[in-house]
Amino acid sequence: MAQWDDELRKELPEGAEIFDAHTHLGTDIDGMVGIYEDLERGMDKYGISRCFMFCLDEPDRHPGFRAGNDRTLEFGERSKGRMIPFVRLDLAEDPIGEAIRMLDRGARGIKLHPRAQKFLLNDERLSPIFELAADRKVPILIHGGRGLPPIADDLARVVDRYREAQLIVAHAGIADLAALADRLCGKAGVFFDTSVWSPLDLLGLFRLVGPEQVAYASDYPYGQQPASLLITLRTARLAQLNDMEVRGVLAGNANRIADGEPALEPSAPKGLETFQQPISLARIHQYLSMATPLLWTRQQDRIGVLGLALNACDDRANGHQEELEQIRELLSVAQDMWLTLPEDGDERDRMAHTRATFRLIHLADIVAVTTPA
Repeated sequence: MAQWDDELRKELPEGAEIFDAHTHLGTDIDGMVGIYEDLERGMDKYGISRCFMFCLDEPDRHPGFRAGNDRTLEFGERSKGRMIPFVRLDLAEDPIGEAIRMLDRGARGIKLHPRAQKFLLNDERLSPIFELAADRKVPILIHGGRGLPPIADDLARVVDRYREAQLIVAHAGIADLAALADRLCGKAGVFFDTSVWSPLDLLGLFRLVGPEQVAYASDYPYGQQPASLLITLRTARLAQLNDMEVRGVLAGNANRIADGEPALEPSAPKGLETFQQPISLARIHQYLSMATPLLWTRQQDRIGVLGLALNACDDRANGHQEELEQIRELLSVAQDMWLTLPEDGDERDRMAHTRATFRLIHLADIVAVTTPA
């Protein structure tokens, strides 16, 4: 992976600050673990100055995430301000009481997850939370990724009602991206974070909202480096953002949120209306999109899609030999790792092996999608 750290450094604007707007610490009920020391090492290694941080969907989340929220505050204090704590809420378990308790103790934002906590965006229990956020001048970060019905109309109504509340829609709002962008584009104080898997999702985001409404995010521990930063940088460049706008996405916009400064007025979107890609790289992306759910569900590649992607690397008709060799190297190692995926043993070992394999495939896909025609 070291050579991809070097590739990342080539992509970063010189001296650029990085602020990660979406990280987790704790243990999720799905088995994922975010470890303080691991996050801290990653921030040091990749030059990340600060991050927004909150707990996962913890096994001890009842009542009202109190235990996880207390740990979040402890992590924030331990980091000496680098990890900015958000309070996570469950609408069914005294959300206002828990929010006030945590904000009074130093939390500086609110995290809501409608899929995990099973509520819809037309739920009237959201209104007092947005009202509190507006009064306390703290941002709300809300899950906007997979597993949701259309959310744009209901979320926009809450935003319009509480204009002083700043909002971060996580995962680029891919659950309802076009409608969210239609309803929220141009609204100062509404942001979309970049924590997605597919580069096409970010290219879709950049063509719909201005760069002042985009904030870099990894979704640690689900998102990892260097892929998390590379996907943001390469799609931003394809979308024709200039250096100043890229710096805003990497840190400037999130810094303004964290420091309580007024949001910048959004400019017009700058993304591509038409996406062009060499056929060989389009084929590779197709096969890797087929491979990913197999790996996530820890199945072997019985279809042979990685082999098809590797064979597509032999296509020299469209040039891009350097990128095809990079992809070949990543996928060759990933194929070897996938074949040795343990079926028995320690669950954390199996998860680590799977995630390491996925990181290689993800990097290969980022290269395939973001290499211009």
